[in-house]
Amino acid sequence: MLWFAKLVAKFALGFVALSLLLVVVFKFVPVPYTATMLMDPNPVVRNWEPLSSIDRNLVSAVIAAEDGKFCSHDGFDREAIEQAIQRNMEGGRIRGGSTISQQTAKNVFLWQGGGYVRKGFEAWFTFLIEKIWGKRRIMEVYLNVAETGIGTYGVEEGALRYFRHSADHMTRTEAARMAAALPLPKKRSVVNPTGFTRRYGNTIAARIGVVRRDGLDACVYE
Repeated sequence: MLWFAKLVAKFALGFVALSLLLVVVFKFVPVPYTATMLMDPNPVVRNWEPLSSIDRNLVSAVIAAEDGKFCSHDGFDREAIEQAIQRNMEGGRIRGGSTISQQTAKNVFLWQGGGYVRKGFEAWFTFLIEKIWGKRRIMEVYLNVAETGIGTYGVEEGALRYFRHSADHMTRTEAARMAAALPLPKKRSVVNPTGFTRRYGNTIAARIGVVRRDGLDACVYE
């Protein structure tokens, strides 16, 4: 059994070293591809833009929609996690509770889908990017790798696809509609939303003002 313990130790050390290297590299280098992009059956379009070239309305909109505590948590919203665990216990299905940091860790370093093993790796990478990248870089990467439509990745390509202009100038309504579609970009309409997506987009648009007023996006613009 000693040989097995040594093998496990070597694997663990190798994984830690490789994950640290990747996180440090992507602190400075744009993420070229993600597992989701590589496994996408559709032709993939993506266009990396620095955060300085992305309208603040988009930042405020995704915080309003996805993670209102983005600037105050350490990568994990424990209250949301506890609520998700309670729902899982009642329904037997792994659900939500993910912050923008967790979603970024998953999108960049891991694969889609649930499972406790992936959640464990996700927690590790979330811890690393919070410590090494910081909030501004996490937001920048998130907005550049998030799936925004069929074969479309990043808010720049999303803005071009839906609104025919760059993400450097977005109205609150445009930003809110894109944020409303993010959880299900292949199914929710951005240009002409109806029903829940339209109502949710209107709610996000109104919350953008709250995000600004309460400084919920301040960590991105310090």
